[in-house]
Amino acid sequence: MKGVEAVAADTAHAFGRHTHDQYGMGVILRGAQKSLSGRGTVEAKAGDIITVNPGEVHDGTPLGESGREWQMLYFDPATLADAIEDLTGGATGNAELAHPAMCDPVSAARFVSLFRAVTDPQGGYSELEAHENLLLLLARLIDTDHRRQVHGAPKGIELARTRIDDDPSPPISLHELAAISGISQFQLVRGFSKVTGMTPHAYLMQRRLQKARRLIAAGVALADAALASGFADQSHMTRLFVRTYGMSPGLYAAAMN
Repeated sequence: MKGVEAVAADTAHAFGRHTHDQYGMGVILRGAQKSLSGRGTVEAKAGDIITVNPGEVHDGTPLGESGREWQMLYFDPATLADAIEDLTGGATGNAELAHPAMCDPVSAARFVSLFRAVTDPQGGYSELEAHENLLLLLARLIDTDHRRQVHGAPKGIELARTRIDDDPSPPISLHELAAISGISQFQLVRGFSKVTGMTPHAYLMQRRLQKARRLIAAGVALADAALASGFADQSHMTRLFVRTYGMSPGLYAAAMN
């Protein structure tokens, strides 16, 4: 399925705060975890569905020493646009996966079938079956009565965020971002953190990591991906990559290629 990334993990790694530019849907297979979400701190145990929205700041800490095992599917927003539009009556921009963690055996079963179809295209799963399971799963995960409340960020903060989003690779200073925003550096840091849940530097690092992931998935060499994404060197990228995603860039490259 185009625009979908599958991840299977079994780890006791504690993930720091980070974001994805995709919709994420998954299920906990073993163990349990506690995580920050856009709706506060939640806990998920074996059998529970977990979700994350694009740009949503979250983390993940295992509950217990044995860690936890999970499967996730990450969807590019464009991949889900038509389905979400159908489900929300055209409110694609405001739609969100409303439950960061929930116990729903029906959704969990649909997700497991969808994951198998995505990861094993030769396993006898038809495209029709995969898309059917995706639509039925989304119908349970998107709360059509609760649309995302989009509060316009102050213009200056939006200008700074847009500067980072447009190209996170080149060096950028707090002074430059403050000048773009038309506010003081202190106001920028405080306002940016309030709007995005991250400081400008943390947000910049997330955008660089996301760019590096895309390059690595496309087959770009690790050292080249690091430099093209704005990291000082491959080791810098690797440290942040492992801290954020729980695996090295090399393992990620092997899984993608």
